[in-house]
Order: sequence, then structure tokens, then C-alpha cells
Amino acid sequence: MEKGPNSCQAATNMVEGNGLSPEGTETQLDDVVGTHPDYNEEEEEQKYFRRKRLGAIKNVLAASLAAMLTYGVYLGLLQMQLILHYDETYREVKYSNMELEDIDRKVLMGINVTPIVALLYTPVLIRFFGTKWTMFLAMGIYALFVSSNYWERYYTLVPSAVAIGVAIVPLWASIGNYITRMAQKYYEYANYKEEHVQEQQRAPRGACNAYIVVFHTIFYTCFHLSFVCAQMPMLFFLNNYLYQLNHTLFGVKHCGTLSKGMLPGFNKTVLQSLPRSVNLIIVESALMAAAFLSMLVVLVLCGSAYRPTEEIDLRSIGWGNIFQLPFKHMRDYRLRHLFPFFIYSGFEVLFVCTGFSLNYGVCAIGLEKLAYLLMAYGFSASAFSSMALCTLCLRRQSLLLAGAFIHAGLLVTLFCWAPEPRSLVQAPLLYTLAVLWGVGSALNKTGISILLGMLYEDKERQDFIFTIYHWWQALAIFVVYLWLELPMKAKLSIMLLALAVATGAYMWMEHRLAQHVAYRVPRIPRPRHKVRGYRYLEEDNSDETGSEGEAAPDSDERQEPPQCGPEEAKRPAEAACELPKEDGDCLG
Repeated sequence: MEKGPNSCQAATNMVEGNGLSPEGTETQLDDVVGTHPDYNEEEEEQKYFRRKRLGAIKNVLAASLAAMLTYGVYLGLLQMQLILHYDETYREVKYSNMELEDIDRKVLMGINVTPIVALLYTPVLIRFFGTKWTMFLAMGIYALFVSSNYWERYYTLVPSAVAIGVAIVPLWASIGNYITRMAQKYYEYANYKEEHVQEQQRAPRGACNAYIVVFHTIFYTCFHLSFVCAQMPMLFFLNNYLYQLNHTLFGVKHCGTLSKGMLPGFNKTVLQSLPRSVNLIIVESALMAAAFLSMLVVLVLCGSAYRPTEEIDLRSIGWGNIFQLPFKHMRDYRLRHLFPFFIYSGFEVLFVCTGFSLNYGVCAIGLEKLAYLLMAYGFSASAFSSMALCTLCLRRQSLLLAGAFIHAGLLVTLFCWAPEPRSLVQAPLLYTLAVLWGVGSALNKTGISILLGMLYEDKERQDFIFTIYHWWQALAIFVVYLWLELPMKAKLSIMLLALAVATGAYMWMEHRLAQHVAYRVPRIPRPRHKVRGYRYLEEDNSDETGSEGEAAPDSDERQEPPQCGPEEAKRPAEAACELPKEDGDCLG
């Protein structure tokens, strides 16, 4: 039924009869959907970005806590497992003819050998799953390793150890990338009023350096406490079953620099009574709960490192390019000159857990003091990681050079010292050496991560760079695994040589940067999207990232152009070299 003009006029009269004129209706509509008179846009904007900044800090703390729990559980369980399986009475009574010693050798081989091939798959895993989910899945594999100890058999322990070896490099590469990305995002949230942030342009060179220093310092301060957490099973459980040093060290003749292999002469029975299976299950369940807690922390508390559209762009450069780019980045002389430091970083962390703690610590003060020795190292490394904040007011070289100087002095001291077996008088000196080694380790680990974050600020390169770093570190750990039977003097000589080469190469790199020597970085290919879906209905493609040296007007963060000189923020623009080579790489 059609309505005529008379009916419309009647409706208008009815509205006016109720006291609602058209002007009054508009006024009421403005009251409902209009701006509130007390609304302060600037204040709300400040609150929004303050929440964003707190979210970035929360992400860093959550990732640090999860890494601390994961490695604390892993190291603690592995240490307890190796001590129990070493005791021949435990092996005979609990597992008779299972040959646990052979299984332990294969477990260690799986953990140390598998990461050799990690460079082939780590970048693909991180780009496929994303940074956060790679962390989550890797921590899940560590939890799988814990669960395999409920039923200790060859077909449970060895495969889970191989899985650990597969997950080591992806976990560390994703963590390094994640912490650096949080520093860059915090810079954006803190400087949201800057023109280059509002227009989503590339930040000035070195603008994020202060946040990179602070966030990596926070991470390593928390992470080094994992060496303390790892001693909890031994401190509160296993120490109750151990023989005193007069029994375990009865056959030991030489310690320290005079020793060879892994503490020759150590007694084959270290347990004065066997722990009940129920007690072992309780300890392993506590470790399993901690492993699951670390996974939940990453799942619930850690936000994404990239926006969804950015992760799509990172994957869209092609899987073949993702596979090749880590190898192409190795042509950059900055990275090549840091390879010796990567190798020494792997040497020193495993040496303190094996060579120093056993051939010096256990040999002199007994197995029951091993937990206290490693706790001294962990507390020291955690506390002195905060010294990395000195980078904010000193030259960046100071951190790595100070750590190298401390370790060089300690290596010379260990080379010349052979402690007496079963001599508790030497305990204060051993604890002092452990504390000093922790200082050097803290400066080494924190300094390398901060330096990589400063040198490679491009969000599209960080996962490749941290993959290369931790792959070389894993190779060094494999070498330490191979040299276990060498004389102690040979081990110390190799480490001292590696440290000298690392320091010299690093100083030469800084010299070349100061001389503005051009370096090569591979061109990151442009994302290859299929132009369909809601993301590409707009006239301007807001998700397309510029190629190397090009500006991407609407991307969240700009691709870093090639640079030729040092990495300081106040470098003149003329130092940049943007001449592409024929093979698709850029000089600079």
C-alpha cells in the first residue's frame, strides 16, 4: 500500500506535536554519537601508547621468564640424569642390561650433533610459523624431552634428544629476533609523535640502540638465572644420596691443568643409597610442570613480534630466497669478523659446565659441591649482565673487550693451576673463579646480542642474523663435545687461541667500519602477493615492503638501506652506498 504525501505530512505534524522538531532530533543524535565534551584526544592517545609500551615490556619479561624456566628444567634434568646413570649400582639394580651408558652417549650425541644442519631449516621454520610460535613449539620439544624420562628406554630418550638438537637453534634465533623486535616497537610507541613514525618511514640510524641495550640486558639478567634453577633438583633431592668426596675422589690423582679427559679415576659408585622411584617421579613431575608453565607463559603473555600483514610479507619473498639468504648474509664482512666470537661463545659456556666444574671444582671439593659452584656462576652472570647498560654511555667495544680480557686472565690462571684432589681449602678460590667466569660470560653473551641488534636493525634480516650466530655457537659446542678426552692444557690452549683470534677480528671489524669501508648485504626480494582479498582492495597497497634501498611509504617499518660506514646514528648521509651489483646484492 503506497503512502501519499498526506501521510508524510501527518507524520511530521505528529513529531512536532510531541515537541520533537527536526532540529531537536539532530541535537539528540549529536548527543548520542557525537564527541563527548570531556573527551581529550591527546590524553587518550597518550594512554593508548603507554599501554603499548607496557605491553612491549611485558613481552620481554615473559619471554625471559619462559627461557629461564625452559633451560633451567633442561639443564637440571640432564645433570640429574647423567649423575644417576653414571652410578653402576643404580644401572644394575634399576635397569640391569639396558646399557644406560651407551644410551647416554647417544643422547649427548643427538643433542650436540643435530644442530649442525640447523642453518638449513631454521629460517624456514621461523618464517613459516612466525617468531612467537617458533618459540612456543621449541619449548614444547623441551617439555617432550622431560616427559621421556618417565619411561627411560632407548626409543624414548634418544629420539627426544635428537628433537632437542633440532630445536636448539630455532629457539635461540627466534628469542634473539623477538627481543630485538620488542625494542624497535617500544621505540615506535615512545616516539609516536615523531614525523617519521606517524608517516611510517624508516627510523634514523641508531635510534633504537638504547632500547636494544636495555631489553637484551633484561633478557640475559633473567636467563642466566637458569643455571641457578637447574641446581634445584640436585640441591634439594640428589645431594641427599651422594657419597662424600673421600669416597668418590679416592682414585683421583690429578686435577686441573694436569688432568686428561673427564675426571679420570672418579669412583663408579657415587650414590650411597638409591632414590625411590616415587621420589624420582615427583621430581620429574615438578620439572614437567615448570616446562609446561614456560609454554603457557609464551602462549598467553607473549604478543606477536610482527603484525599479521608483516608476517605475510616476510613469507611472501619466496621459500627459496628464505633458504638462501642466511648464506648470502655471510658475505658481509661485519658478520664474518664476528664468527670467531660466536665460536668462542659456544666454547666458554660448555667449558664452564664440564671442564671447569668437573676437572677443577668436583676434583677438588667433591660432587656434592657442584651445585653451589654452578649457582655462583649463574648468580654472577645474572647480576653482571646489568653491566651491559654501560653501553649507553661508553663505546660499544667496551663490553666485548672487557669480557675477553677477564676470560683471558682466567684461562691463563687455569692453565697454570692444578688444585689438589680432595682439598676443601681451595673452595674460596674456586668460587671466585666461577664468579669471575660468570662476569665474562655475561659481558660476552649480552655484548654479542646487543651488537647484532645495532648492526642489523632491519626487521627483515634479524632472524637470519641470529640464526647464523646461534648456528656457529652450536658448532662450537659440538667441537667441545668432541674434545672431551683431550688433556686440559690442550683445551685451554684452544680456547685461548680462539679468544685471541675473536678479539683481533672484532677490533679489525670496528677499524674497517671507522674507515667507512663498504660492506655487502644481500637485497631482500619484494613480497610476491596474489592480488586478491580484502587486504588489496585499496588503491595503495599498505602491506608491500620496499626493496633494498627503496622507501615503502605505507609499511610499518622501513627496510634498511645499505650503509657503508659505522653504525652510529649521526653518520652523514653521504656514507651510504646504494649502487646495486649485477648479482642482485648491494654494496654497503
